[in-house]
Amino acid sequence: METVAPNTVVWLAFAVAFVFGAIGQKTHFCTMGAVSDIVNMGDWSRMRMWLLAIGVAILGAGFLHASGQIDLGKTIYRTPTFAWLSYLLGGACFGIGMVLASGCGGKTLIRIGSGNLKSVVVFIVLGLVAYMTMRGIFGIFRVNVLEKAAITLPGGQDIPALLTAAGIEAKTAFWLAVLGIGGGLTAFCLLKRDFWTLDNLLGGLGVGLTVVAAWYVSGHIGYLAEHPETLEEAFVATNSGRMESLSFVAPQAYTLELLMLWSDASRTVTFAIATALGVIAGSFAWSVLTRNFRWEGFASVEDTASHLIGAALMGFGGVVAMGCTVGQGISGFSTLALGSLLTFGAIVAAAAATLKFQYWRLMRAD
Repeated sequence: METVAPNTVVWLAFAVAFVFGAIGQKTHFCTMGAVSDIVNMGDWSRMRMWLLAIGVAILGAGFLHASGQIDLGKTIYRTPTFAWLSYLLGGACFGIGMVLASGCGGKTLIRIGSGNLKSVVVFIVLGLVAYMTMRGIFGIFRVNVLEKAAITLPGGQDIPALLTAAGIEAKTAFWLAVLGIGGGLTAFCLLKRDFWTLDNLLGGLGVGLTVVAAWYVSGHIGYLAEHPETLEEAFVATNSGRMESLSFVAPQAYTLELLMLWSDASRTVTFAIATALGVIAGSFAWSVLTRNFRWEGFASVEDTASHLIGAALMGFGGVVAMGCTVGQGISGFSTLALGSLLTFGAIVAAAAATLKFQYWRLMRAD
């Protein structure tokens, strides 16, 4: 039986995330910034970059799925359980948090790579609260309260499954959703000629393709139809036991866990941890190469408090919603899961409302 070494999957995950980090640093890819640009200036450039990444990820993941390279049904996103309250509350908390902390989980890792000490603090607090929400005190509330508010959809919560349930033939429903949504978002971005700059195209296309590459690494290269020890299906080196792609909340918690329990031989670098470290390394490499590496600290007590609260909200919200602006907003969205779309909407709406509130406070102070 042919097997793949966990180290192979881990190093490939690191390489994919390294590219993501370098692209994010070079193009200023930032989902919080995308919402901020629209709210404050009416500029859709960075939002189109984000939407292009989603469109490319949908098309890429769809073609991998259709060709049998991966099975999107084996992700955490395409489950029969539609936990609507978790998606809404988690997404809202994350959206508020990323504004207060000056960026999402992915942007936090990118900023660490460029010398931002504030983001190091955000990383620690986000990872700690995320771990508390997965396995600690907040986890009890998550499981016993939030996850109880859910609807079970026997056919699955992804859009192709919902179209099939409505009477459309399965293959037609799949391509209708993939090409309609993925192609539609891509066209929406690329048909705007002002959008055609190197950074915008590199950010949108590059980030989308790294998500697709991560699916391929975890879902194809790391896939075992029968694990030699358990004799069960397995995805090598993943924390969830399922196929994974880029996401940046739980991986920060797993990274802290590994550092704290380093002497425990059973703890190893996983796909998720490798992606978190890869983003930092990619951002650092680009920052040094372009001489943009700069140390940066907190400006005031209020700045410190804002980042601490924001980090905590992102750690809690990212776990409750099962992903962040990249985890649910791109990776999850690429599976066409209804929960990912709802989380995306909740994140954007909450971030926009928080930005408007901050602007109102600023005007009132003046």
